Amino acid sequence: MKAIVTVIGKDQVGIIARVCALLSERKVNVLDISQTVLQDYFTMIMLVDVGEAAIPFAQLKDELAASGQGLDIRIQREDIFHAMHQL
Repeated sequence: MKAIVTVIGKDQVGIIARVCALLSERKVNVLDISQTVLQDYFTMIMLVDVGEAAIPFAQLKDELAASGQGLDIRIQREDIFHAMHQL
């Protein structure tokens, strides 16, 4: 199953490394990633595969949110993401 991870917040050193390390430790594979810095604000969206994740999706969601350290980090299932953005 695929999911979308979004990260938004004030730019700081190590954001990508921290998020990717957490995902890797939980056996979540990063399939695609796009990131940019707009003035002082960091934005990133990732497509990930959670099919082999070592923990339940709800726990992964909670752990990502808790790891934010001033960032808004969210994950949602790809099918829900697409359904929310269709007219």
